[in-house]
Amino acid sequence: MNILVTGAAGFIGFHLCERLLAGGHEVVGLDALTSYYDPALKQTRLNLLLERPGFSFGKVDLTDAAALGEFVGAARAEIVFHLAAQPGVRYSIENPDSYIQSNVVGTANLLETMRRHPPRHLIFASTSSVYGGNEHMPYAETDRADSPLSLYAATKKAGEALVHSYAHLWSIPSTCVRFFTVYGPYGRPDMAPLKFARAITAGEAIDVYGNGQMRRDFTYVGDLVTAMAAIMDRIPVKGEPVPGDSLSAVAPFRILNIGGGQPTELMVFIASIERAVGKEARKTMLPMQPGDVVATEADTGLLAALVGELPDTPLDQGIDSFVDWFRSYAGEEAAR
Repeated sequence: MNILVTGAAGFIGFHLCERLLAGGHEVVGLDALTSYYDPALKQTRLNLLLERPGFSFGKVDLTDAAALGEFVGAARAEIVFHLAAQPGVRYSIENPDSYIQSNVVGTANLLETMRRHPPRHLIFASTSSVYGGNEHMPYAETDRADSPLSLYAATKKAGEALVHSYAHLWSIPSTCVRFFTVYGPYGRPDMAPLKFARAITAGEAIDVYGNGQMRRDFTYVGDLVTAMAAIMDRIPVKGEPVPGDSLSAVAPFRILNIGGGQPTELMVFIASIERAVGKEARKTMLPMQPGDVVATEADTGLLAALVGELPDTPLDQGIDSFVDWFRSYAGEEAAR
């Protein structure tokens, strides 16, 4: 199939493109290549994709409605994965406008192009952060998610609402996938795994928020993109739910968790990185930060009902892959 991936040079977008290309699909990548973090890492990911047959790319900003419309119209994609966004919980407190522009205005612009050039299936990347103050565990797609604790979560929840309205008004089959703490090779520098690996290697202290008692449903990126590729053909149809479905009563629209389903304490996650790096971390224990939640855990029953059994990479194995990549990335950084 001909597939459009926004945010193709990002962490998850890069892995998704690789998975789709390996499956024999034609992939059109779109990314603004912003400077939120080291553009060299984004360019490294992009260069690897550009070497692959079947991949093409356009540097387009979602907030440029005219350029976006022209690019998407030319792509004529059957499937659209919308991953491009301004990420990060803590940064959203300092720079709210960038989140509103990228995650709300940018998503609205893309949906307008989808109205004019409707795909068979739109898959929108959301986040477990939308569950916010919900204390029910594990998080199920049918749980209320109307108490976001960060602006990042609020903009992603707004994106879900926009997607639902376009699914209803223009009959665009859409799935909103809520990601749970994704980690792995080529991860973002502002995410905990890369920050921890750098600091431990350099003998510097790491900041451990929530005094190390937070639990996260860590999800290996390879497992995540396998699930995303598997749901391409699981197109929501109004009035045709599966057991336990989150299917909208008024639109071809579904919400779907993608997570490991096995929450892990932060200290266990850090210990796995220490083991792989071969060095113990110096730790600065700190309280919870604004916008953080104590724990996340995905109910993955609906995902299993839709696509069956999927890979479930053990934490130590996933961390080993991440640290192997980190060592080569750190060497490349030092050489620059």
